[in-house]
Amino acid sequence: MPKALHFKGDKKVKKKKRPAEPYDADDASSKALAASGAEGTEDDDSWVSADTPSDISGPIVVVLPTDTPSCLACDANGKVFASTLENIVEGDLGTAEPHDVRQVFIANRVAGTEGLSLKGHHGRYLSCNKYGILSASATAMSPEESFTVIPVPDNPSAFSLQTARDLFLSVEQSSPSGPEIRGDVETMSFNTTLRVRMQARFKPRLKASKEEKAKERISKKELEELIGRRLDDDEVRRLKKSRREGNFHETALDMKVKSSHDKYASM
Repeated sequence: MPKALHFKGDKKVKKKKRPAEPYDADDASSKALAASGAEGTEDDDSWVSADTPSDISGPIVVVLPTDTPSCLACDANGKVFASTLENIVEGDLGTAEPHDVRQVFIANRVAGTEGLSLKGHHGRYLSCNKYGILSASATAMSPEESFTVIPVPDNPSAFSLQTARDLFLSVEQSSPSGPEIRGDVETMSFNTTLRVRMQARFKPRLKASKEEKAKERISKKELEELIGRRLDDDEVRRLKKSRREGNFHETALDMKVKSSHDKYASM
């Protein structure tokens, strides 16, 4: 179920917790750590930069190459415009976060293609017609609502958005009414260079990293129960490493066999 967007400065509502049950200290600490790792993966609403096109999923902010930091936005009528970014640290685009729901689009892969759909806060899709005019009033998907994310060469974490007509989204800043966003430029340039900010919980590599950390969270007591004897610190580290690398059962079996041999050797 989709979760509501959170903006910087919003107060988080704390959920009521059930009364604690009797527990073993070591087991409880292990379970608490594992639970916190799982929650961190699903509830992390911080904003990070997309590094590759495959990262882009879920709520995103498309940062534009304007003099005053701004991003792609749309209003309830489907008008597309450049919206000034307020949540940004010292002009660093890598810290940008939305402060207005109109600045957020939901990115989803178009089935069977490399394309991406961008749905606005009002449930309508971003589209680009044959004249290069952008709007966000489409209620259903067609080729005009599909965009391909292309990495900008020699510019890490920078992208261009290509339309179904193989043209690019660009920003023209010479307009007296403010930056004008169009989708009819034939070649990539500075004006087509965009950055994408997204919620951390949707970024595949961050999610995988947190899952790996959760796997590490097993107590020494649990490991000793599995092996059947006391373990020294080196053995504990070796077992935790094997859990991350996926060969835990082989390592545990080796230790159990070694324990048996040591037992018989001492008789």
